Amino acid sequence: MKQVFYLSIVLIVFTTFAQAQNKSGFGFKGGLNYNANGDYFESIGSNAEHPDRHVGYHFGIFGKIGGKIYLKPELVYTSTKSDYNTGSFKMQKLDAPVLVGLRFFEFLNVFAGPSLQYILDSEFEGIDINEIENDFTVGLNFGVGVSFNRIGIDLRYERGFSENEATFINSNSGLNVSRIDTRPDQLILSLSFLL
Repeated sequence: MKQVFYLSIVLIVFTTFAQAQNKSGFGFKGGLNYNANGDYFESIGSNAEHPDRHVGYHFGIFGKIGGKIYLKPELVYTSTKSDYNTGSFKMQKLDAPVLVGLRFFEFLNVFAGPSLQYILDSEFEGIDINEIENDFTVGLNFGVGVSFNRIGIDLRYERGFSENEATFINSNSGLNVSRIDTRPDQLILSLSFLL
């Protein structure tokens, strides 16, 4: 009789924990990005310069619908920075990933999906860049995460699908037109809290 009682208690605790993992809702997230944008061309015909990676940050909101298979739309403000020999390129953007995920073992999940990106602002060493080919672009996110009750941690990779160049006049190089590929290439570490 005691064994049935203990088994019942264990099943109730396990079921409660599993239901908490399956909860739909919305929440807040934030974290760090390890970022590099694309190549920099100081003038027409010049060789490409690859950027040094930098740590940036992000924060935003998300929704979660489903249990074992789930849909997770997000709206995230992201700030990135890439260093080149002639200066730093900074960019602020809104990201809207729409992720589809699959949960394993009640706490582990994998996910992937498109990310819609809107560039809010960009500058290269104090020069505001107004000539970006497309303010709105599409990329891809995929990654892995763990969740314990309402708290989640995930690590993902983001890459833009197509080249998106920013052009500006660089007075440091004799008024040449310089170009930077603004396409993101980053690892993203996030901490989330489901309300």
